[in-house]
Amino acid sequence: MMWRNTQDSYGLVSIILHWLVALAVTGLFVLGLWMVELGYYDRWYQRAPDIHKGVGVLLFGVMLAHFAWRYGNPRPAAIGSAAQSKAAAWVHRMLYALMYVLILSGYLISTADGRGIDVFGLFSVPAGISGLQNQADVAGKVHELLAFVMIALTILHGLAALKHHLVDRDQTLKRMLSIKH
Repeated sequence: MMWRNTQDSYGLVSIILHWLVALAVTGLFVLGLWMVELGYYDRWYQRAPDIHKGVGVLLFGVMLAHFAWRYGNPRPAAIGSAAQSKAAAWVHRMLYALMYVLILSGYLISTADGRGIDVFGLFSVPAGISGLQNQADVAGKVHELLAFVMIALTILHGLAALKHHLVDRDQTLKRMLSIKH
């Protein structure tokens, strides 16, 4: 397996970054759904949001690395019709934009009270923006809505990959699973 992308396949770094982002996004969504239902006296009431915030900050770092790697490597040629390629490009752009806006809105929720975000005791992200009127409430509504849009697009993305694999029988999914093709 190669480290870098070629015109025909994804390299190991792209594959690892892709699946790391997919795992983090899915995990954050599930954790977010669960933690908002916790009661004040639940032992996870404080811990779950701390994990959610820490993973969100780390995801931001992974997204920056993914962005840099993606634009520093060739992108394998799209497989499928021109319409499919355009739709895939649109969905990818939306997924990236949503991730960044979700991370920003999470940051605005977390820092609304002027406190930074502790990332598992490793470092802290300072509160650069805080104290705006209804900051936590507005950012929270945006965060929740966009999380559902993100998951819907992620499911669409996954279904499209399965369609390529099961119906079209092309190499699209195999390229991102590093299965020799």
